[in-house]
Amino acid sequence: METVVINITTEYEKALEKSAELLKNGEVVGIPTETVYGLAANALCENAVKKIFVAKGRPSDNPLIVHIAKFEDLAPLVKEIPEKVKVMADAFWPAPLTMIMEKSDRVSNVVSGNLPTVAVRMPKSDYARAIIESCGLPLAAPSANLSGSPSPTNAKYVYDDMNGRIPLIIDGGNCEIGVESTVISFAEEPPRLLRPGGVTLEEMTALIGEIVVDDAVLNKLEEGAVASSPGMKYKHYAPSADITIIKSDFDCFKNLCESEENITALCFDGEKEKLSCKSVTYGDENDGYSQSARLFDALRELDELGAKKVYARCPNTKGMGLAVYNRLIRAAGFKIKVI
Repeated sequence: METVVINITTEYEKALEKSAELLKNGEVVGIPTETVYGLAANALCENAVKKIFVAKGRPSDNPLIVHIAKFEDLAPLVKEIPEKVKVMADAFWPAPLTMIMEKSDRVSNVVSGNLPTVAVRMPKSDYARAIIESCGLPLAAPSANLSGSPSPTNAKYVYDDMNGRIPLIIDGGNCEIGVESTVISFAEEPPRLLRPGGVTLEEMTALIGEIVVDDAVLNKLEEGAVASSPGMKYKHYAPSADITIIKSDFDCFKNLCESEENITALCFDGEKEKLSCKSVTYGDENDGYSQSARLFDALRELDELGAKKVYARCPNTKGMGLAVYNRLIRAAGFKIKVI
């Protein structure tokens, strides 16, 4: 299969026309969003959705997120829309925010991972919504990477993983947020945060009150447990390198990195110049948004450097930092060292 790349910033109409044609015909298209690039297919066509799993090499028990262009597109996908969902949608959508509700009969078990619920979001990206509107379909779209590897934040990384696996990639430039959307379940009360992202826990709590943080946000999913959201699986977003998160101040981190051979450091802006070992940076120590925008690119850069053993500076877990920490501990397979 030949994989074609069309830049939507320079060939807007062509990108919309070609993506709509393929999506209506049950094919998979790599599309830009504000979070990461997605592998999109008609969410209402089981055969099309199955092609996503094949392209990614993704386990079929991992649920997918359905993307819509406007709030009116939500009702046919769910049994009912809880009042808190309406409040959240009014305040945040379009946004990097996914909300889980009981699914309607229109949503197949292939999309939901055999769960009775469906995860839905309205992307903030104008390009993503234009693609959805042009084909007139809700689109199931997990991240456009091989399963388990770092999610792609630009079209080049999508091409690196998906060349020959899908017919089309729409290049919309670099993603703004850089990590996948927040996922919150309204299938229970109080609502449960399953994955942190660009809409923070603090922002949501200020709006709707109590939100339970699922244990799997900061810890391994228990053996045999069902993943109720994408991104809950063990060892996710991982480069080839072996990563250990180091909880310490910079001086202790520096001493540890330089006391061992063949260590590559994953550190914050301004720290690379202070280290004698190979280093990759992933944003400002005090800015979770700059970290999220850089994290997945930094993980891929570690592979490009040929890194084998990586020590990573630990972000805090406040605000956007929670989303960054959530991705980094999975990339590290939950290996953490406190010094």
